[in-house]
Amino acid sequence: MNILISGASSGIGKELAIQYSKKGVNLFLCSRNIEKLQDVKTICKKLEANVFIKSIDVRNKQEVSDWINKIEENYALDLVIANAGISAGTSKGIESDNQIREIFATNLDGLLNVINPAIIKMKNRNYGQIALISSLAGFRGLPSSPAYSASKAAVRVYGEGLRGNLKNYNIKVNVVCPGYVKTPMTDVNEFYMPFIIPVNKCAKKIIYGLKKNKSRIAFPLPLYFIVWLAALLPVIVTDFIFSKLPQKKSL
Repeated sequence: MNILISGASSGIGKELAIQYSKKGVNLFLCSRNIEKLQDVKTICKKLEANVFIKSIDVRNKQEVSDWINKIEENYALDLVIANAGISAGTSKGIESDNQIREIFATNLDGLLNVINPAIIKMKNRNYGQIALISSLAGFRGLPSSPAYSASKAAVRVYGEGLRGNLKNYNIKVNVVCPGYVKTPMTDVNEFYMPFIIPVNKCAKKIIYGLKKNKSRIAFPLPLYFIVWLAALLPVIVTDFIFSKLPQKKSL
């Protein structure tokens, strides 16, 4: 099995790489941090996976495309997990223009840069699977992190539409919407995070959902229900509720 994971140097991406590692699996891992990627490679190789790492910024469309095309010369990618992303909020007032654009460039443009070259290859051979990492924050715009919420909402909606669009090409598309997960990204949060789960449990849920080809892999269920319900309530109600949420750190 040939698996590509972006943002694989830490957090969910790292744990997915580890849990997918076994004999006969070829992992293609990328991140901007080559030192951390090397550590992940060492762990995965001990589990008998073949591991190829690449220091890359997913915002660089041409570089990402060249890398994926190079992989495809020798390995047909079975699964691409577009996981690379950043998070930031409004703890210093409003989001700066630079922060907003950096979040969208990474979380949305970066995701498209990863999946689009892979989709072209998968369409040509009539099989493959694409996993898009969104978030439960993408179900309703949060005043504490407007750009992050919006970027993840775009990922979720695009992925759900893409699933039906690519079905005729035998390409599976799955949207992953985690809640709070214990990772370096959430370690900086200085507020209570309800229903937070360990990263190994998160990865297991994702892998199980991908195996079952679930359209939406959302968890934990109690928090999923809350955000789903909040998206149905009148805006006048949710505006008041969400205005009371603690502020998330800015970049």
